[in-house]
Amino acid sequence: MPDRRAPQTAPRTERPGRKASTVTATTGDTAPHARPRSTPSGPFAWLSGAAERRAASGLTRVLRPRAHDDDVLDLASNDYLGLARRRRVTDAAAGAARRWGAGATGSRLVTGDTLLHRALEEELADFTGAESALVFSSGYAANLAMVTALSGRGAHLVCDRLNHASLIDAARLAKASGARVSLFDHADPASAERALHGPDPAGSERRLVVSDTVFSVDGDLTDLSGLSAACRAAGAALLLDDAHGLGVVGAGGAGAPTAAGLRGAPDTAVSVTLSKSLGAQGGAVLGPAPVIRHLVETARTFIFDTGLAPASTGAALEALRLLRADPGLTERLRERARSLSRGLAGHGLRASLPDGAVVSVAADTPEECVQWARRCAEHGVRVGCFRPPSVPDGVPRLRLTARADLSASEVDRAIDTVARTRPKGPDGPAPVS
Repeated sequence: MPDRRAPQTAPRTERPGRKASTVTATTGDTAPHARPRSTPSGPFAWLSGAAERRAASGLTRVLRPRAHDDDVLDLASNDYLGLARRRRVTDAAAGAARRWGAGATGSRLVTGDTLLHRALEEELADFTGAESALVFSSGYAANLAMVTALSGRGAHLVCDRLNHASLIDAARLAKASGARVSLFDHADPASAERALHGPDPAGSERRLVVSDTVFSVDGDLTDLSGLSAACRAAGAALLLDDAHGLGVVGAGGAGAPTAAGLRGAPDTAVSVTLSKSLGAQGGAVLGPAPVIRHLVETARTFIFDTGLAPASTGAALEALRLLRADPGLTERLRERARSLSRGLAGHGLRASLPDGAVVSVAADTPEECVQWARRCAEHGVRVGCFRPPSVPDGVPRLRLTARADLSASEVDRAIDTVARTRPKGPDGPAPVS
């Protein structure tokens, strides 16, 4: 999950003729016009000690708002296909807001369901080969719904130990409802199979394997064919989070399940996000029609949540249509990611080999990672800074996300900036010319 301490650029000078922004970005841990901070007291007195412990571990997190028109080369966002600001997408968002209103106005089971939501669900299902789809207000909500509604008392969840936080939280909620939860070694179908067939004194009524497809920290793709085979041998369902696969993996970006031969599989349910490759916001669950019906009738994050805003729904639908019309977007994205990885490794950095759009670069300590990301931003390149608990293996990383609309010169600039700003030993960061 993204680290919220996003690096901020150095203060910029307004160009002649440009009206100064009415929003002031935060450059420290408080905004210039923020109210003074109070000292926690009474029942919240313990917060001071908790904050001090986080600070001592290099885990302080700060919101740093960005300006809409900053000049930074952004490799921290998840706008993989560069569609978030595409004119057709933003026009679709504006048009949907004008037609349907600023918000959905309620739960989709009350007043929040529109023909626009239905159109998006039908096109998502068609694009991914699913029988049916259901749109949620976020990918996080979609994952909570998929896992909790399909498990509960009498279920046995077998989860990759490096799953995204949303899947981890979903498993915790399922466990609180009476499910049994086991972990398997990262991206290891044999380990998942052992967990499925291990001792089960409760005699689980149903078994489910839960995994990301493309993992968000290093951009590695799990062995979906192996996981599917393990599930089918055990009569288990396979629940997949394809947030980082949709638009990135498979022919035309149809997703990791399609690439693995699981397109429309009757024993598989898949969640996706609308906030990465599609540049909008929201999430969806794709799968057999009976699964989707069950979610509509039982999933708490669907029943009790306001529906996805029309603007985000319209934007995601238009972005999906652009992707389908230009499948070359996906290959351009993957080539940019490979170029980033090769270039960073060529400078002796510990860069991941991406199966998707994400390239990570390992740092030695959380403090070094924060310093490194900040220096990159000061020199015009925004990168992600991932520290525990965002990284389950405890290794802090810079996280660079490739985009289909990056030029070759921008890729070279990013590689050069990350390499030249690398902290070096006790004497601090490398000098920057």
